[in-house]
Amino acid sequence: MNTTQQEIVNKTAQFIEDKFQGEGTGHDWHHIYRVWKSAENIAKTEDCDPYIVSLAALLHDIADHKFYDGDLLEGSRQATQLLTDLGADEDTISKVADIVKRVSFKGAKVKDEMPSIEGKVVQDADRLDAIGAIGIARAFAYGGSKHRLLYDPEENYEMHDTFDAYHKNESSTIAHFYEKLLLLKDRMHTNTAKRVAEQRHRVMEDFLQQFYGEWEGKK
Repeated sequence: MNTTQQEIVNKTAQFIEDKFQGEGTGHDWHHIYRVWKSAENIAKTEDCDPYIVSLAALLHDIADHKFYDGDLLEGSRQATQLLTDLGADEDTISKVADIVKRVSFKGAKVKDEMPSIEGKVVQDADRLDAIGAIGIARAFAYGGSKHRLLYDPEENYEMHDTFDAYHKNESSTIAHFYEKLLLLKDRMHTNTAKRVAEQRHRVMEDFLQQFYGEWEGKK
């Protein structure tokens, strides 16, 4: 990155840190920071533009659809406005906004549509932070913020085939593992993310086994 690009990345990071400091649903500044750094590391192993990767990672949750009534475009609108204000060029703004629009998981049976390698890197980094030990913690933080049950033994898990159905879903946090988190390992794009995801996936499997044992008073 040249000096101007680095300045825009730094100002974007400061804006996002200020905006999300203290957020309590698992979508806070620390989540975004981890995704940013993970994306930078993955980018080193891929033929991609690190400038686009850094900006898209920092802005991927600027307006998450979960907090904007399912609006998948609000994030790209806010990202576009911020980068315009910071003086980024139109090509950069267009590429970053497109990634922000596409990055979210939209349902178990909804195919990913992420054409750029930069987008794949950022999506992988975001999904890595949704699994493993931190992913487990984030899932329960978000579920608690939405007053969702920890677990309902009589609940049927649903593999949503549309984003609308996924967005309106109000299942328990344990159901969320089956409806999203346990599916992410096989939806990674890059070899680096696939390797990391294997280990983090096992952490979730071990957790669930322990959870069910404790639920029945057996462990």
